Amino acid sequence: MSLEPKRASESSVEMTQIILPSHANGLNTIFGGQVAAWIDICAGVAAMRHARHVAVTASMDDLHFLAPAHVGEVLILRAHVNRAFGTSMEIGVRVDAENPLTGEQRHTATAYLTFVALDEDGHRTPVPPLLPETEAEKRRFQQAEQRRIWRLERRRIHLQTDDAD
Repeated sequence: MSLEPKRASESSVEMTQIILPSHANGLNTIFGGQVAAWIDICAGVAAMRHARHVAVTASMDDLHFLAPAHVGEVLILRAHVNRAFGTSMEIGVRVDAENPLTGEQRHTATAYLTFVALDEDGHRTPVPPLLPETEAEKRRFQQAEQRRIWRLERRRIHLQTDDAD
């Protein structure tokens, strides 16, 4: 079965969330776990748009918090499929915080996630190759291969580690 390549723009996602007090700690900055949950949702939508199948999170790595975001600010999450690997995809998510009164934005977090596409029976299923078009998409496409190598090596090490010791 041959799948037609898809453009990255076909599956990109932009999601916005206002930061409420229930999302924040005593310093009125958002909980990192809340940001991670929203990143997972945003990336999941991009993965499903690309695969046109259910897609599940296989890993989240390289989640870097760069600056705090505060109650009352708007988080803007942008997800892109960086590369497809047979039945899996790497999704990159950039998170910016916006002051809704001034429109000023700052980069607050970045993450890379791997999603696996599943068929109706819950088995892995092939996903279309990604067709990068812009210079940024081509750069992310190339970098995704290196991150995949690192990810697979880390997974191999984790599987050899006995955490019961």
